[in-house]
Formats: sequence, C-alpha cells, structure tokens
Amino acid sequence: MSELRFTEDHEWLRVETDGSVTVGITAYAQNALGDVVYVQLPELQHYEKGAEAATVESVKAASGVYMPLAGDVVAVNEALDERPELVNEDPLGEGWFLRFIPATMNDVSALLDQDAYDRLLKANDDA
Repeated sequence: MSELRFTEDHEWLRVETDGSVTVGITAYAQNALGDVVYVQLPELQHYEKGAEAATVESVKAASGVYMPLAGDVVAVNEALDERPELVNEDPLGEGWFLRFIPATMNDVSALLDQDAYDRLLKANDDA
C-alpha cells in the first residue's frame, strides 16, 4: 500500500500494487456529511477529470464524488450498497468508493501529500 494523496475536495487516493488507484473521501469529508445512508456507485466506464462519478447521501445532505483524474473505473465497493455506514466507520479503508486506471500516473504525484492536505485543513479551520 502506498502513501495516500489528497484533493482539495477532501478525497483520498491510494495507488495499488496492480497500478489501479483507489478513491474514497477523507475523515474530514465524512464528518462534514454526517451519517451516510446511501451511496450511488459509478458505472464501470471512462470518466474525465472532475466528472461526478458517485453520489453520497447523508442525513444532512447529498454530495458528489468527483473523479480526481481522468481514467477508467474498473471496480466499485459493492459493500457500500448494503453498508453505506462504512464511509463513516472507516473512510480511509473499507469505506472506499471506486478503483480506476488513470490515464497517466504522473497526475497522481501532483496531488496533495499528507503535509499539504494537513495545511489545507488548518487553513479551512482558520478561515
């Protein structure tokens, strides 16, 4: 398992040993959403960067999960169909949403590392 990368939209990415990239939302994002009650998972197809791939519904709101990079979705976390609460219980683990093959791996390293993401969270708290 490699180190996590993050987006400014509070999504995390992890490059797997097979070259696919797993995507989920951060603890910060799931906390802001509240109790997740439903997840609409994406189709196994190509998505462009920024396209809405999934939808998360909570007791507070509904929110889109956007593709952090262009690529082909090759797997979804079907466990979320029966247990959407996994997003709250284990957002960086069992609560993942999708796996995709990125159009280019170089784009992954350009995302936020843990230190940069921590600075983003601090800036949000200070705002």
